[in-house]
Amino acid sequence: NFTMAILAFVAVLIISCPCALGIATPAALMVGVGKGAEAGILIRGGEYLERAQKLQKVVFDKTGTLTKGEPQVIDIIAAGKHSKGDVLGIAAAVESGSEHPLAEAVIKEAKIKKISIKKISSFESVSGKGIKAKLGNKTAAVGNRKMMDSQNLKIEKEIEYKLKSLEEEGKTVVIVSLGSEIIGLIAIADAIKEYSAEAVRELSALGIDSIMLTGDNEHTAMAIAAQAGIKNVIANVMPHEKLDAIKKLQAEGKVVAMVGDGVNDAPALAQADIGIAIGSGTDVAKETGGIVLIKDDLRDVVTAIKISKTTMKKIRQNLFWAFAYNTLAIPLAAFGYLNPIIAAAAMALSSLTVVVNSALLKT
Repeated sequence: NFTMAILAFVAVLIISCPCALGIATPAALMVGVGKGAEAGILIRGGEYLERAQKLQKVVFDKTGTLTKGEPQVIDIIAAGKHSKGDVLGIAAAVESGSEHPLAEAVIKEAKIKKISIKKISSFESVSGKGIKAKLGNKTAAVGNRKMMDSQNLKIEKEIEYKLKSLEEEGKTVVIVSLGSEIIGLIAIADAIKEYSAEAVRELSALGIDSIMLTGDNEHTAMAIAAQAGIKNVIANVMPHEKLDAIKKLQAEGKVVAMVGDGVNDAPALAQADIGIAIGSGTDVAKETGGIVLIKDDLRDVVTAIKISKTTMKKIRQNLFWAFAYNTLAIPLAAFGYLNPIIAAAAMALSSLTVVVNSALLKT
């Protein structure tokens, strides 16, 4: 009859209102992002939370990310007639125009040993190679092998042997030259962060490969990577080549995250499927990253991925219950088995179920 038809019509309209369906995703995302914030992980949007569960590769910058970023001078080796004080003094003078962590380590060591730092002129920073400047009438340079090659300076066998030996110990070695000769080496070490190895192990347990990306030579890079438990290393990378390394991994069909802290990491952070910036890093890196680790703890990379996986699981559960409710209740209402009052209660209950299920993420 007409009355029953109207009641069935109204019940169907009430039940088919997609309230639960509409809040299924945003409710879970809101709680997931909030849970990240509680853990000291700033997630800039739902898209990053969604992508994190799909990660296959996590690429780590070395200095300041895997390591503490507080390098110290460990060894000084003088060549020819020069003393260790000469090598350190010249290196400190050249590095006085730089803000790089390695430069700070050299200058700090010179001050500790009370070596006067001479004034320089024509300072020039050569990206990925080192620094050179005028010291009196001569050109002084501090950098890697590429820098010495650009100065047309040959590394003698004895110096090359000592250089490789220090690098195999995991030390970053800078070569110091003055005029037309190489006068010595300075070995600098940067300790691995406390939880780096643990974070790599946890990523491996999740089936995610870790890769270290660094401008250091292969010997030093492999030694540092071994301490962190990383098997895959991309070494001798110029700052602009970090972006290309990420692109290459993506071209293989991999979902890639980049973890970094410096200005030269920003392009790679932007290119990666998820850029994860260290909270103690530069402002440029933090602005570029989709996820920011406030606590400077690499284990939070794992936590972010786990939050992502759990949040997406909750979204799927919410969608299932929202669809199941409509699929089951609409036919019942259409054939008059549910009156509008019961339909309204069921609709409210379905929305409540979705909200409560999302809120369980907080536990």
